[in-house]
Parts: sequence; structure tokens; C-alpha cells
Amino acid sequence: MWINDPRYSRQIRFAPLGEEGQARIRGSRVAIVGCGALGSVQAEILTRAGVGRVRLIDRDFVEFSNLQRQFLFDESDARAGLPKAAAAARRLSKINAGVEIEPAIADLTAANAADLLGDVDLILDGTDNFETRYLINDVAVSRNVAWIYGAAVGSYGLKFAVAPGRTACFRCVYPDPPEGVQPTCETAGVLGPITATIAALQAADALKILAGAAVSARLTTVDVWSGEIRQLEAPAIDPHCECCGARRFSYLDGSRRATISLCGRNAVQVHERERPIDLQELANHLRPVGEVRANEYAVRVVLDLYEMTIFPDGRAIIKGTDDLSVARSLYARYVGS
Repeated sequence: MWINDPRYSRQIRFAPLGEEGQARIRGSRVAIVGCGALGSVQAEILTRAGVGRVRLIDRDFVEFSNLQRQFLFDESDARAGLPKAAAAARRLSKINAGVEIEPAIADLTAANAADLLGDVDLILDGTDNFETRYLINDVAVSRNVAWIYGAAVGSYGLKFAVAPGRTACFRCVYPDPPEGVQPTCETAGVLGPITATIAALQAADALKILAGAAVSARLTTVDVWSGEIRQLEAPAIDPHCECCGARRFSYLDGSRRATISLCGRNAVQVHERERPIDLQELANHLRPVGEVRANEYAVRVVLDLYEMTIFPDGRAIIKGTDDLSVARSLYARYVGS
């Protein structure tokens, strides 16, 4: 029985939480979208805290460049090119066997959002792009489910919680994606302490929401290099907001589609097939054209200028280009349609 599990004893002794709050946490279901620098920390904190079910949604695989700030992964995960959701789930199951971990090796889209997010009590943002966040916001507002936004680059990060009907939604604060070239972890770098800090603040909000406590609508910004921490009042709910005001869910209904270029990675994601792929058959097919590594989760082939990782659902991440037409051409040539 969880109530007698000593791992939660110090948490239960925290008076604002207590046994009732812990019981609420234990009975909750959380989705974490993105298992990178933010999501991996969120997932570990919430798993250690005893959340009943944690769903990990991620489209990417572990690389050596991740290890500086993505705390759930190690060198063996990077060498094997394991999907982040699978590698994270394996590690988390060793941390707390009493938590149900559900890895979903998938790209969150309008087509699968209902299946992946439709049955959870809270959504945490561990993504790296505005388009996916707008989709999360559409799902959260349409289903009246809270979610927690977070972002970090360089030494700077920010977070705020969205409680539909009580706080401004993401579209109230950011009606449209920012214009112009934005800094990314690839171009501006990123420090592990800022991603861990923002993720910890998101996880703290998550525990408060799951335990039934009110969460602040303020926007928190942190710069771990300058040491500056600020809290700003979030804008009021915009009655003319396309999402929470007019209740037009343009990202969820598919009328607006998310980009498939990956943030600052010189890589493109494509998904040109509507049927699954036999990975072993594909690996055998690709061995004459390049160096191939395969496991139960993906096939990776290194070509002259490009590296392609193909997943069982037919999705592929192609490194070495940010040109969609080039990526699609490579996909058609080596995977088919």
C-alpha cells in the first residue's frame, strides 16, 4: 500500500500536501510531451513523487549531444540510438516500480492528440516548438485540462501554468508564433542548470495542481548566468482569443499544421506513409547503400551526406538538411511511399 511506502514519507509530512494530497497525486494521470532536457527532469521528479501513471510522448532518439542536460539518459542509450521515450521508461521503471510508465514513441499531431492526451489529468510541455504547444493548448482548452508551458535556451528560461477558464491560455499570451529567426539550443547553446530549473518549477506546479492546490498564473523567468529571477503577472484572459475565447481549435482540427523541421537541428521529420514498416526487412534493404544500425525501435542508416532514422510507424528523421524537398526525396528513394 502506497501510504506505508517510506519513499513518500517526507512528501506527506509537508503540511500543504499531506496524505490527502499524496492520495490525489497517486491517483492521477500525467502526459509529458517531449522527453528531452525539460521532459526528462519532469518525468523523474513526478515518478519519484508517486504519480499514478506517466505517459511519455517523444518522437526523437538519444544522441551524445543530449547527455549534457537530459538526465535520464546515458552513453549506452546514445550508442544504441534508443528512442527517448523508450530509454526514459526503462530508467524510470527502475526508479519507482509502483508508477505505471507508458512510453509513446510518436510525434504528437492533430490525428493522434485525442488518443495520447484525451485521458490525462495534466499535460506538461517538454517540447521545442510553438506549433506543438499550440496543439497542446487546443487540446487542453477543449477538454478543460491544465497544462504547464516551459522553455529554455542559453542560460534563460520561463514557465507558466495554463488553467482553462481561470487563467489566460497560451494563445492569449502568444496569439501567433514569434517572427524572425529565434535562438535555439543549436545556435545559442544551453546550460543544463537552466533546463533543470525550469523543469523543476514546472514539476512543482504539477504537484500543486494534482494535489488540488491553486497554482499561480504568474509567468516566471530565470537566468542562471546573471542570477536574475522575475515573476510577472500573466495577461488577463483575452475575450477575443481564437482558442479560449472563440473556441476555434485550428491546430487540433488540422486546419493549421505544425512544421516538421526540427528545432535548430539541421534535420527534418517526414511521415509519408500511412502504414507501418517492417524494420528488419528495411534494415536488410538498406545495408547495400550505407552503414546500418537497427534495434526493435528504429533503423538508422548513414549515407554520404545524410543520416536517416526510420521508426516503425513509417516516420523518419533525416539529419544533414533542413530542406523539406530534399528530405522527402531521400525518404522516397530509400524507404518508399
